[in-house]
Amino acid sequence: QVQLVESGGGSVQAGGTTILSCAVSRATKSQSCLGWFRQIPGKEREGVATIGIRHPSTYYTYSDSVKGRFTASRDHAENTVYLTMRGLTPEDTGIYYCAIEFTGPSTSGCPLSSTSYNSWGQGTQVSVSS
Repeated sequence: QVQLVESGGGSVQAGGTTILSCAVSRATKSQSCLGWFRQIPGKEREGVATIGIRHPSTYYTYSDSVKGRFTASRDHAENTVYLTMRGLTPEDTGIYYCAIEFTGPSTSGCPLSSTSYNSWGQGTQVSVSS
């Protein structure tokens, strides 16, 4: 069973930058989808970014709410994925999760729907103050 552990986040000033990490216990080199999601109080869990791996290609997708501000990346040697979050606003406050599934991406990338993912990390809080 694959395990994911998020780290990073914390309290950030509006306009600032923070980087989340997600360590994956299983290699993700051949085909998989790694997703970053957030849970804002009172709202449904929202997919914000995905990394789709279908060797040798990598696909990235972003939600409209974070496109141009957030960047997903990975260090495949370390089985770690990252979410660099720039231009943060108080509306970005929430619990951020990483998740994985091993079907892999289509040519249009990985889904942003949380129902597509099998394994989840415990989440890490990001709080943005104005």
